[in-house]
Amino acid sequence: MASLDEIHAPHIEQDDPMVGSGREDEGEDDAEGEGDGDVIMPNASSDDSSEEGEDDEEEARRVREGFIVDEDEDEEEEEEDEEERRKRRKRRKKHHRKRDDDEDLEEEDLELLEENTGASFKKNRLTRLRRGRDSESPAAFSSKRKTLADSSDDDLDNEDLPQVQDIQRIWDDRGEDDDDENDMDDFIEDDEEEEGGVVMDEEAREERRREKKQEQERRKKARGIRPELEGIDANAWDEIHDVFGDGHEYDWALEGEDENLLDEEHLKADMNYQDVFEPSEIKKRWLTEDDDLIRAQDIPERMQLATSSISPSSSLSLHTQLTEADLGGAAMWVTQRLSVRKNRDFFSASGQFSRLQGALVMAVTFALRYLFVEEFEVPYIWTHKRDYIRHFDVSDIKSRQELLTLSELWRIYALGQKYRSMIERRAAMTSLYRRLGVQDSYFEDVVSSQVESVELVADCTEWLSMKYKDQKQADLDFHFHDDEEAEVIKKRKMPSRVSNYEILKKSVVSRLAEGFGIQSHHIVLNFFSTEGRIHFVDDQELNPTVFAEQFSDPDPSKSQPAEELLRRARLIISTELGKDPLLRNHIRKVFQEEAHISVEPTERGITKIDENHHYFVRASLPPALGSKLTAVIQSFKYLHNKPIHELLDSPQFLNILQAESEHLVTISIQLLPDDKSMFERKLNEAFASDSFSDAARAWNEERSRVVHEVLEEHLIPAGAKWTREYIREEVEDFLAGQYALHLRKRIDVAAFRANTNQPLDLASSVLAISWGKGDPHKDAITLVFVDEEGRMREQTKIDNLYDDEMVDEFFDIIRRRKPNVIVIGGFSVATFKLSQLVKQRIGGGEFGGQNNRETFNIPVTYVHDDVARIYQHSKRANDEFSALSPTAKYCVGLARYMQSPLNEYAALGSDITAIAFEDDDQHLVPKEKLLSAFERTLVDVTNAVGVDINRAVTDPYYQHLLPFVCGLGPRKAQVLVKKIGTLGGNLVNRDQFIKGSLLTTKIFLNAASFLRISQDPNSKSSKNRRDDDMAPDPLDDTRIHPEDYELARKMATDALELDEEDVHDEHPSNVVTTLMVDKDNSKKLGELNLDEFAISLYEANNDQKRHTLNLIRDELQNPYEEQRDAFRLPTSWDVVTMLSGETSKTLRVGLIVSAQVVRTKGLTVYTRLDSGLEGVILPDYLSDVAPASATDIVVKGQTIPGVILDIKLDVEQDSAIVELSSRPADVQSGDSVFRRVRPDKNWDHTRYEKDREVLVRKKRADVNRSRRMIKHPNFYNYNTSQAEAYLDKQQRGDVVIRPSSKGSNHLAVTWKVDDKLYQHIDVTEQNVDPTGQTTGQLVVDATHNYADLDELIVNHVQAMARRCEELMAHEKFKQGPEDELHLFLKNFLAANPAKSMYGFTLNRKRPGHFNLCFLANKNSAVQTWPVRVTPEAYYLFDAAAVGVPELCDAFKVRHLHESQNMATAAAGGKTPFGAGARTPARPQTGGATPGRMSVRQVGRTPNPYSGAAPFNAPSGPTGGYMPSQTPYGYQTPSHRPPGFQPPPQPPAGMNPQRAAMIQQNGGASGWGQSSGWS
Repeated sequence: MASLDEIHAPHIEQDDPMVGSGREDEGEDDAEGEGDGDVIMPNASSDDSSEEGEDDEEEARRVREGFIVDEDEDEEEEEEDEEERRKRRKRRKKHHRKRDDDEDLEEEDLELLEENTGASFKKNRLTRLRRGRDSESPAAFSSKRKTLADSSDDDLDNEDLPQVQDIQRIWDDRGEDDDDENDMDDFIEDDEEEEGGVVMDEEAREERRREKKQEQERRKKARGIRPELEGIDANAWDEIHDVFGDGHEYDWALEGEDENLLDEEHLKADMNYQDVFEPSEIKKRWLTEDDDLIRAQDIPERMQLATSSISPSSSLSLHTQLTEADLGGAAMWVTQRLSVRKNRDFFSASGQFSRLQGALVMAVTFALRYLFVEEFEVPYIWTHKRDYIRHFDVSDIKSRQELLTLSELWRIYALGQKYRSMIERRAAMTSLYRRLGVQDSYFEDVVSSQVESVELVADCTEWLSMKYKDQKQADLDFHFHDDEEAEVIKKRKMPSRVSNYEILKKSVVSRLAEGFGIQSHHIVLNFFSTEGRIHFVDDQELNPTVFAEQFSDPDPSKSQPAEELLRRARLIISTELGKDPLLRNHIRKVFQEEAHISVEPTERGITKIDENHHYFVRASLPPALGSKLTAVIQSFKYLHNKPIHELLDSPQFLNILQAESEHLVTISIQLLPDDKSMFERKLNEAFASDSFSDAARAWNEERSRVVHEVLEEHLIPAGAKWTREYIREEVEDFLAGQYALHLRKRIDVAAFRANTNQPLDLASSVLAISWGKGDPHKDAITLVFVDEEGRMREQTKIDNLYDDEMVDEFFDIIRRRKPNVIVIGGFSVATFKLSQLVKQRIGGGEFGGQNNRETFNIPVTYVHDDVARIYQHSKRANDEFSALSPTAKYCVGLARYMQSPLNEYAALGSDITAIAFEDDDQHLVPKEKLLSAFERTLVDVTNAVGVDINRAVTDPYYQHLLPFVCGLGPRKAQVLVKKIGTLGGNLVNRDQFIKGSLLTTKIFLNAASFLRISQDPNSKSSKNRRDDDMAPDPLDDTRIHPEDYELARKMATDALELDEEDVHDEHPSNVVTTLMVDKDNSKKLGELNLDEFAISLYEANNDQKRHTLNLIRDELQNPYEEQRDAFRLPTSWDVVTMLSGETSKTLRVGLIVSAQVVRTKGLTVYTRLDSGLEGVILPDYLSDVAPASATDIVVKGQTIPGVILDIKLDVEQDSAIVELSSRPADVQSGDSVFRRVRPDKNWDHTRYEKDREVLVRKKRADVNRSRRMIKHPNFYNYNTSQAEAYLDKQQRGDVVIRPSSKGSNHLAVTWKVDDKLYQHIDVTEQNVDPTGQTTGQLVVDATHNYADLDELIVNHVQAMARRCEELMAHEKFKQGPEDELHLFLKNFLAANPAKSMYGFTLNRKRPGHFNLCFLANKNSAVQTWPVRVTPEAYYLFDAAAVGVPELCDAFKVRHLHESQNMATAAAGGKTPFGAGARTPARPQTGGATPGRMSVRQVGRTPNPYSGAAPFNAPSGPTGGYMPSQTPYGYQTPSHRPPGFQPPPQPPAGMNPQRAAMIQQNGGASGWGQSSGWS
């Protein structure tokens, strides 16, 4: 038996620091574990002997050379650095378990080889030689176990590490004293030195003794901890080790804790945020690589983005920069697309500014250069380079004609982006053409010079790919054998598409197409030629049909008729013409100018879009500030041939697209017949031949067909598709611009000023008050005070404004905080009452019978609260004021909006699109377009106002404006604030932006004049130049750009009439400070002749500075003067909408509304509308007849309809009252007259009237159809789906009787056949009761009449249900679909080839019927015969069977005779009855009609004959129902007694001898029973 050493000794690797050298007892283990040492052989004996050592001497020598480490190596390894040891330990830990598995597998392999070959394949493991010890195997085991458990010096010295109990060491020391071991150590070491051949000096021996001593100490500790282990024998240790192991299985996890800590620290240093945060969170915080690139590049942030900077999905734009060479073409391209008005005024001969056409192009060129080459944003150009975009005439300096407006500058920027995209795609197209390696004169000379749109680039690319597809593929495949292998980029395999054109182009039909006599691009050139036809047709002598026959395939089986060949040839020509880029571009222009749109409702839309539907009545958005758009109410349900240019300035088309997406309407865009025929005629003229021969006329007819195909299949669909997208793009851009105007109207206003004495640049302190929804039992009054800087200073709540204690608290906050204005807000009409209370309290008026003690002259007003409603639930509000209630956060939003609407809207970010400036249609515009339009407005207004950079650094709320500064954006603003914070958080002058590396050069030039550095009015300006770097500059608090500082200083010097010598030694801007503090600065600046100054600058440096000089003069007088309009308070309707939700469209005179009676006073009734608004019914409008009291007509709490007579709004008095009329005469007339809208002028009245008449008739029929009520437990007023839903949970055979849609004299009977299978029976009522309460005689069909419903249910429905149950209970019935029965039959015959099989299943297409499916043999197909169920019998075709067995017999008889008929027909005999003339049958009096008979005699003998083809006949069907039987052969009722069984007769016409043979073989089965059926 092998020892434990052999079983458990693991493989020892060289770099394992936990394993010793493998020597027992001698203590020569290397401290670092370098070297494998000697390992005991697996099968070695436990008793040491010299013979074993001698036998292995040669092997030991080899092992020592490779594994035993000498002293020098040991010393070198001891000096190894700590880093290398950690790496080895890490490798060891990683592969610890893998080594054990590999070792076991290797030993097993070696044993297997040894067993099969007889040779020794053991590893070179040397048995350790021993001397002076005659121990048993456990000694060897324990010594080896000790060696494996030896630790490094690091582990021994580290007392903090957990000590693992080593049970093997306890075994080693069980019977020895420490002194004895010490005495033996020297002997063993000497012995080992001699045996191993390694000589150790005294120092090495001393080291080994120290190690042994440490080992002994550990053994003592182990014995002290586990004394119960003393005296355990070897067998017990074997068992212990097998169960518990050696105690070191997890040393790899414990010994490297310190190294793991060091490794973790090292890894933490290399970890970045991509390893910690989710990618979505990284993108949200602008920490991606693209964001870093955007921050680093010296390009304005918005110019680096493909979308709006406030969009959550903004991404880096990859467009290339325009060059100076591109500006010429870009200027003409952009100028022609600026606007229709610009083209009319500047480019038409009679235009108002046609003389300034060149100046306009130069202005556009300048704008494009600064936008796309110099990379300056629009606000910079508008503020500092406006002289270059207006007409500047030195000879007439007084005349200043604006060439471009601010909105047109933004339009130029948008068009420039489109042009840049277009030239990039055009370059890609040119590159594609070069790669094709072809020479196409038509493309190079004609097409390429006219490519001026993205659509045309796409057309050219498609045309080139179609025309030169073979060359493109050949170019990809062609290469030399010595070409370098290109890098293979794996791409997803795309499906290959081969069009009919490509197939025909490679066939002989292409030669037939050449017979048309002219190439397709020559036709296009003729079409566009202004000098007549330039390419002529080469006429064919043969007519088209004869010419086409020449290209017919000589193989008759493959030949095509001439007409088919001509059709294919026309397809080639029409495809080439239809794909021609110039023709497609021309048809787009035609559609753009002449296309009309029509809308037709779908079948669903006819009923869905009624006169109250929002698609029927659509009101365009109200006119915005500066907009000429008027409110027009229009419908599009029956729009007919409306010109598309009338759709470009209204949301109508977007509503049409929305309705189409809901499958309510269909849209058709087409040309009028005249425009279409003109285009077709012109194309025909370019294609036709001028010859008058018959052949030429025939060819011209073919050419006309080609032109027609080009229009109908290519050009018209392409034009309609493009027009659809063109209108959508234009309308979306237009609406986004209109909503941006609404936003500008909101934000381009100054802060609210309570009085005229308030400084313009100082916001008002605000006390915001709200009580939420205004419920006095739930909602307290919330008061929030916000100071002038927008900081919330105090908030409190009071229960009401009635109690003295609450009123005192209200007065206290007013006295302490002294707000400039009080703003009221809320979520209901009850806010009117709150406003009244506040005004009465602070106004000192009489309240509650007492006069107020104090009065305050503080204005109380309302303000738009849409931003505040969003703010109260936003994350921003929760971060700023987490402790406040939602109502208090709402008040903060109200107060801040009062101070700065611009700041509030800027802080919304992407949520700004949630503000609905136009309730009905804003959602139709894509969010990205809205964000772009809103961002441009915010940028314009922010730069017009300027941003105090020092305040932005310290005030996070004010900081929201910084990203909208010219040149900046969210990312650049973020890093700018951080950099300023590192410099101390305060800037002294604008020079620090550059000198402190806060901004790059281009960003500084963009943003400098819009980042103001406020000056301390009490500080004194330094005059000395030595303080230039850190001295404040008064010009830094103006809109003057640093590049114009010298002009400003020059103007100040001239205004003060100073010489340059007077200011030579002073700070450059000291003269500016002197001028600013001068009380007469306006007069002195006004005396300067700026026109002459501008002319001199132009003549000296060619600088156009006239507008800039005006800007400098204004800023020197009033730095950063407020240029915005006064704060706009909401209108009366705005307040009503804010508090009630009602608008001028939902609440207008003439409409009928519901109102609840609140109280009555005399004959006056006070009501409340659903929206909360108050209504009043005056006595004259209460009733048609004057009542004695209002309570005679209405009672409190009653809801009554009322017609709106008048709407009285007085927000100043907090009043909104709706006058109503409840007179029946007014209400009964309805409000359709007031709701009716004027239809569109392109309305299809004929179609509208026709559909309306159909709807009216249908509605009248529904009203006239009375619901019947029959007193019967099974009668329900259900329709079909309702009846089936009811029966779904009932049992089979249950029945529902219901009204029929066929008329009042019909009933429908629905009964459950099976799950999800119901039969509907139409029952006719004769002599029906006119009231419909009872029924007359019930007729199902000609043979089934019943007296009442109970008889119908019992004798008809339940009788059929019983028969269905009987058949479904038969063994041949198979549940499930028919396909499963087919599969069962096939499987059965596959297992039983000699048999036939049949079965029944439900016919789910005809509820109440069954299908009989059978398979005669394995080579035939499954056939299906119908089985009809009636109350009295089953019917197989026309053969009746009273039971299921009879039905089976009838089937077998019929199938047998069908087979015999087929056999007779195949043998050439006379076909009996069914295949030819009738065969007369022998008459039998009182018997059955001659024919085949069933073995079972029932009421009627099944008729075996039919008109169907014999079973399995070649000409007959292989499946499905058999044809119906001819009237001949119907059975007569049998008069034989029931027990009479006549012998079966052979079929008529059969040979008697053959019949006898069949009868004999059939045995007792007889005719009609086939032994083959299972």
